[in-house]
Amino acid sequence: MPRNAARGGPRTRAKIADVAARLFLERGYDAVTVAEIARQAGVSSVTVFNHFPRKEDLFLDRAVDADGYLRSAVRDRPTGVDVLTSLHATAIRLFDDRHPLSGVNDRSVPFFRTVAASPALIARAREIAADLQRTLVDELERDATFAGDARLLAALFIAGYGSVLVETASRLIDDEDPSTVTDGARERFEQLFDALRNGLGDGAGGADAGDPASVSPASVRL
Repeated sequence: MPRNAARGGPRTRAKIADVAARLFLERGYDAVTVAEIARQAGVSSVTVFNHFPRKEDLFLDRAVDADGYLRSAVRDRPTGVDVLTSLHATAIRLFDDRHPLSGVNDRSVPFFRTVAASPALIARAREIAADLQRTLVDELERDATFAGDARLLAALFIAGYGSVLVETASRLIDDEDPSTVTDGARERFEQLFDALRNGLGDGAGGADAGDPASVSPASVRL
């Protein structure tokens, strides 16, 4: 059967991820095996690994979405819109939609608790962040209209976004009022982009990318 058929395509992948998430949240990441996930999803372990090469990716399955959003923010932005504006719009849209990548989804608290309890998931999350940074660098370097420092912008954006997520996770795990945490996360995202705008330019607004002062630690408040 072709890989894009219902049995081996997106529906199967989604079912496997849903089963895995339920089991991980119920019992903890380390207590669940891939064989058990496969059995409850009605597929073989081979099928699971065809969709998710690593066990960690069964729970951190939004990495594919994050990669797509980064690429789209660079490739699909309207003419005349600079990269920072496009990244900002994407981040705020995800936040306002309470997308899981925003950190303020209804299921964020159990997700964060599960990740925090597993060294394997924490390590994989760091690897994913590095992969996303490389994705953004590649997209910026291919973009003929981008005139800034691709590596520096990608490093600061990914690190800054991750910092907001970690801060939000810590506050939610500590049982702070969700509405207060959500308001604070939105403010922190705005502060992140203010810092990037003041410290980095991409040739379509913001600081001069060729000015060394524009990327000094004092000007990039992260």
